[in-house]
Amino acid sequence: MPSIMKKIASLIFTCLICLCTFAQQSAEIIIPDFKDKYCEYIKKLEAGQTDIDYQDFRFSFIESQQFKRANKQRATFDSLRTVMYTRMEEDDYPAILSLTKQMLSIDYTSMLAHKILRQVYERTGDTSNAAKYKTIQFGLLNSIVKKGDGKSCATGWPVIQIAEEYFILGVLDATVVKQSLYTTGGTCDKMDVEIDGKRQTYYFDVSKLFEGYKKMGLF
Repeated sequence: MPSIMKKIASLIFTCLICLCTFAQQSAEIIIPDFKDKYCEYIKKLEAGQTDIDYQDFRFSFIESQQFKRANKQRATFDSLRTVMYTRMEEDDYPAILSLTKQMLSIDYTSMLAHKILRQVYERTGDTSNAAKYKTIQFGLLNSIVKKGDGKSCATGWPVIQIAEEYFILGVLDATVVKQSLYTTGGTCDKMDVEIDGKRQTYYFDVSKLFEGYKKMGLF
């Protein structure tokens, strides 16, 4: 058994090394080759046309074939994120830029990837790209938190992925105490959290997420 575990650990380590090596070689965001609204939005954003309807952009993701592809690439996305955090500890900016761009090539709606990409550009003095990805990051964020107050299911924040919920809760410095599905007044994730020692509850409207899963045959 120890021998098997060593082989598994070695394989995982090798995969991470290969992933990191590839990350350093690939430094461009690859726009999916589907001719749909989601891909057209990415083309505009990458060209610097950041004045778009970000909620419509996010919703277009779950209607795109890329949404299904991204779900199949979830393990790759998670591995890229893990290596990204490691490189952040080392201030390896070239690698971080490449890793975040690979993440966005899978899921361009990732607020985390846009945030880290923006921060690296800020630290390396690339003010133009820093401004662009900051606009995109907050455009995505505001398209959620400005569509409700999150205090009830009826006014829940509309998300298309669970990652969006945890990103927002991270912004609020909230620690999740309990997560449950709430179906009174809508379909929501009810998040009981603790902020500065106080208990609070936030609701995230997940109806679009379920709609996307059903459309793609994933739910």
